[in-house]
Amino acid sequence: MGGFKRVKARLLPAIPSPRVKDKERRRHQASPRCRMVPPQVLPKIKQREHRKHHQRNNLLHHLQLHRAEPLCPQPVRRHLKQVLKEGNPPAHQNHLPQRLLPELQVPVPRKGHKNVREDQQHNGPHGYLGCMGGVQVSDGNAMTALADNLERLEAEIAHACRAANRPRAEIELMAVSKTYPAATIVEAAALGLTLFGENRVQEFAAKAPDLAPLRQGNLRIHLIGHLQSNKAQRAVELFDAIDSLDSLRLAERLNESAARLGKRLPVLIEVKLSPEETKAGLDPASAEAAQLLERLPDLASLETRGLMTIAPWGVPEAETRACFRTLRTWRGRWAATHPRISFEVLSMGMSGDFPLAIEEGATRIRVGTALFGKRAPYTGPA
Repeated sequence: MGGFKRVKARLLPAIPSPRVKDKERRRHQASPRCRMVPPQVLPKIKQREHRKHHQRNNLLHHLQLHRAEPLCPQPVRRHLKQVLKEGNPPAHQNHLPQRLLPELQVPVPRKGHKNVREDQQHNGPHGYLGCMGGVQVSDGNAMTALADNLERLEAEIAHACRAANRPRAEIELMAVSKTYPAATIVEAAALGLTLFGENRVQEFAAKAPDLAPLRQGNLRIHLIGHLQSNKAQRAVELFDAIDSLDSLRLAERLNESAARLGKRLPVLIEVKLSPEETKAGLDPASAEAAQLLERLPDLASLETRGLMTIAPWGVPEAETRACFRTLRTWRGRWAATHPRISFEVLSMGMSGDFPLAIEEGATRIRVGTALFGKRAPYTGPA
């Protein structure tokens, strides 16, 4: 028994990691002969200078191994968690388990598409971590910052939902990516976001080619900025939906363009509920609004989904809340008088006021600054 105790004492690490539970410690222990790197020392892997180690170190950097909890997108996250939980004999001098090598032995992220098979370009670590349609993502620090912002934002949304006694599933999060490069959208998509909002046709036209592979999946890009009717054709080609319909003339142009493309285009009616001249939208009490609502059911290539509004800036909370409540009131009134039109979506609330919007019935919130950080002013084409 004494001999057993001495052997056990040699196997235990000198300073146990607080992140590895006592019951799981034995799984991670191994004799020096195995050269197993326990999870508590993974972030301390020495960055060697020799070029033969560069590929592995670069990959470890992108996987963001941090103690026992890797911060990286699927599918690598799932496998790494399993390894950290169970332990596994290492591959030769790679510090990575043998059963992961077939998946991880792809060109290192951020090295372009040279010598990369077509099926690797948009799948596995190469596609998710480093290169998507030729777009290079930002460094690991930017990716971690975005993940932290998203985690914080989700906590705030969950808190607002609890305060309003609403399930989180009722609220759709739109990431407003205007003025940010395509690489930022790629990073956000890797974190699980699928709905994005853009403000300008020309600005997004420059990003669209780089995002084409992602849009073959469930990624959706909506136009949320004001749209001139002479840009309707291009907007229908580029976007999955238009959330800023504000006139009968624009509705007819969008319908014609969608019909030519054989497309049924989802739209939201933008309602103006503040006196600010810089804000677009339809006056809900105007004759134009009445005409649009009467005509929409006959525009077969448009699919009306609901309403969108922007609350006034820099006003007391009571005024912001009143704006959101007014939109909900108009939704109920129009749903009763126009049963052929769907008003399921209430898109209202942004970074500074989305908790109030959730309390007042929003089904979609549009968040940019709280997620991506302060944006630089747009200086490109209108």
